[in-house]
Amino acid sequence: MVPLIIASILAFFVTYFTIPVIIRIALAKKLFDEPDNVRKIHLTPVPSLGGLGIFIGFILCLLLTIDITVVSEFQYYIATFLIIFFIGIKDDILVLSATKKFVVQLLVAAILVFKAHLLIDNMHGFLGINQISPVLSYPLTFFTVVVIINAFNLIDGVDGLAGSIGALTCTVFGTFFMLNDNFGYATLGYGLAASLVAFLIYNYQPAKIFMGDTGSLLLGLVNSILVIKFIEIAPHSKAYSIPSSPAIGFAVLLLPLMDTLRVFGIRILKSRSPFSPDRNHIHHLLLDSGLNHFSVTLACIIFSIITTGVAFLLQGIGTNLLIFTLSISFFFVISCLYLGNKKRAAKNLQTKKLFSLGQSKTKPFGVSSLKKRIIEVAVEDN
Repeated sequence: MVPLIIASILAFFVTYFTIPVIIRIALAKKLFDEPDNVRKIHLTPVPSLGGLGIFIGFILCLLLTIDITVVSEFQYYIATFLIIFFIGIKDDILVLSATKKFVVQLLVAAILVFKAHLLIDNMHGFLGINQISPVLSYPLTFFTVVVIINAFNLIDGVDGLAGSIGALTCTVFGTFFMLNDNFGYATLGYGLAASLVAFLIYNYQPAKIFMGDTGSLLLGLVNSILVIKFIEIAPHSKAYSIPSSPAIGFAVLLLPLMDTLRVFGIRILKSRSPFSPDRNHIHHLLLDSGLNHFSVTLACIIFSIITTGVAFLLQGIGTNLLIFTLSISFFFVISCLYLGNKKRAAKNLQTKKLFSLGQSKTKPFGVSSLKKRIIEVAVEDN
C-alpha cells in the first residue's frame, strides 16, 4: 500500500512541475497546435506537448516502484509505452498519417499479446460464449487494443475531457486491483490517474496546454491493458469477484468506446476512412447544443460516473442484458442530442429568414421608388 501511495504522489508532482517547463519551451520553439477554423475549436495557438509531462511522471513512478521480477509482463508494458510515446511525440511535432499510427498500434498490440501474454480468451458468458480459441482470441485482443487507443485519441477534443475521463477510468480499475491486492496493476491505474490530475490543472478551459497524441495514445494504451486484465481476473478474484467483468469493463469505458465505434461506423457507411476527421463526436454535438468546454466535460464525466455506478449496481442482471441496457442508454442520449441540435438549427434558420425579411421591408428609399413617386405626383397634378 505504501509504494502505491508513493507512486501516486511521485507521478502527480513530477507532472505538475514538468508541465510549466514544457509550456515555456513550446512557446519559445513555437511548438503549437494551430487552429484551423474547421474541426479544431480553439481560437489561438496552444502548446500540444502536455503528454510529455504526463509520460515523464507516469513512467518514473513505474520504474521506481514496480518490481519487474514480481510482475515480469511489466517490462513489455513499459516497452509499449516507450513506443507509443515516440510515435505520439513525433505526431505532435511533425504530424504523421493515420496509416503510420495504425501500424504502430498493431505493433504495440502484438507485443502485448505475444510477449506480455495479455489476451482475451474468455468472454465470461457474453453472447453465451465462455472460453474461446486462439483463432478468435488473438484478433479480438488486437481489435480491443486498437479501438481503445483510438477511442481516447479521438475523444481528446475539448479542454479537460480526455484527461478527466482517463483519470476516472484509471481510478476505477486501479481501485479494483488495489482491493484485490494486485498492486502492480493498481500502480498502473493510480499512477496515470495522478499524472492526469496534475495535467488537468493546466488543461481546463482556458487550456494552457493540450495533451496531444503523446498523452491520448498513452492514455488509451494503459486503459486497454487495464480493462483486458480486469476482464481476465475479475470473475475469479478472491476479495471482490465480478462475474460480469466484460459488462463492467465496457461500462467504465462506455463513453469513449461507444462514441468511437459509432463515429467509425458512420464514416464507413459513407465510404470514408474510419480515421478521417469530422465534427460528429459527442463533444461536438454537446458544443453545438450551446454548452461551453467546461460544461461539456462536466456532462461527460457525470454520464460516465452514472453508467459505471449503474453497471456495478445492476451486475446481477447478467452480462448480456447489462451491455444491451448501457448501449441503448448511450444511443438514447445521442439521439436526443441530434434531435435537439436539429430543432435548434431549424429555429435559427427561421429566425435568420425573418430577420432578412424585416430588413427588406425597411430598406432605404431607392431610385426605383423615387421614379414611381414622381410619376404618381405628375398624374395627381394633371
